[in-house]
Amino acid sequence: MSNTSADRPHDDVTPSAGTPNSQGPGSRTTGAATGIASPRFRTPIIVVAVILIVGLALVAVIPPIYTLIMGPGLKTDGIHPEGAQPATTDMNGSWSVVPGSIPNTTSAGFTFDEILPGEEKTTSGSTSGVTGEIEIANNSLVSGLVTVDMTNISTDQEKRDINVRMKLFNTDEFPTATFEVTESVDLSSIPDDGTVGQVVVPGELTVHGQTNEVAPTFDVLRDGDQVIIASDIEINRLDYGVETPEFVAAKIAELGEINVRLALEK
Repeated sequence: MSNTSADRPHDDVTPSAGTPNSQGPGSRTTGAATGIASPRFRTPIIVVAVILIVGLALVAVIPPIYTLIMGPGLKTDGIHPEGAQPATTDMNGSWSVVPGSIPNTTSAGFTFDEILPGEEKTTSGSTSGVTGEIEIANNSLVSGLVTVDMTNISTDQEKRDINVRMKLFNTDEFPTATFEVTESVDLSSIPDDGTVGQVVVPGELTVHGQTNEVAPTFDVLRDGDQVIIASDIEINRLDYGVETPEFVAAKIAELGEINVRLALEK
């Protein structure tokens, strides 16, 4: 016998989607009805949340990392007279550059301002690779030559050290910088009681293979059997052919300093 529609079980009949009561009281409602996102919408929301969290973390971390990477470098500072003793040897004679002792160790280097995107900073580099001799007769400086090894000058960044040496100062071609005394200088006013005096020393400064006349003021300290001298020699880097490398994003100031502190002994 064939089955008519009247004979079919009632649960085989599918309610129309347009029927108002097509979902009974026990039926499950969709996420849109309850405010809970369905699985296909949850993934983008999670991704956005992760991106926001990572972004906030970077905002917190970037400043100290930037400071670490773009630190101020290593500067040769001036004389530290604390604890100095009265002179124990005559000033006249031949004096040689020696390593010295903390805090008045022998060191030489540079300081320049840099202008970065949104920031201005000062960067220095230095080296203890300094040699030299001076001659004093009749309490006057009669000659002197100091040589700085530029090939091991250091900042606080190995990558920047390489760029400074090879790209800024071209140390493969110009491995040294020198200062040579060109006029006799009276030193009779330099105190011998462990305090600091000053004297102007005319000379020729050679950097990057180019030489210019300078007349820096040196601080001078006679400390026991040593003489400590220090100066910040102002220079215009363009006078020495020191150009900003093309790959460097920062603008390097034209005016800067050559920083020198020397410990000398007979």
